[in-house]
Amino acid sequence: MSMKDYAPVAVRLGMSAVFLWFGFSQIIDPANFRGYLPGFLFGLPYANSIVMANGIFEVIFGTLLGLGIFTRIVAIILAVHLISITFSLGYGETAVRDFGLAMATASIALGGADIWSLERKILK
Repeated sequence: MSMKDYAPVAVRLGMSAVFLWFGFSQIIDPANFRGYLPGFLFGLPYANSIVMANGIFEVIFGTLLGLGIFTRIVAIILAVHLISITFSLGYGETAVRDFGLAMATASIALGGADIWSLERKILK
């Protein structure tokens, strides 16, 4: 094994940590994330519930990504999710950051299961 074999593992685990952190943060304190909702959702009485649902989605898919289960499809879904967030935010530092994270997640989708993915171990 070379160091190159561990690069996809580092990206997958790093992105999993990002999704888990933001997901749990949205579940614990949804009011703190309401400002990131698109304008047409922001003022709704159930805006906190939308944020919490998004947090649950990110925790579930972040966990799947971290474990390396259904790696490619999970990464595609999460990359599309981040791209949609990027476009809803408009141009700015947060959108640029999210675009970079989306590209990192897309690279996971392109590479598929890595050497530490459970999916790869199970299918052996």
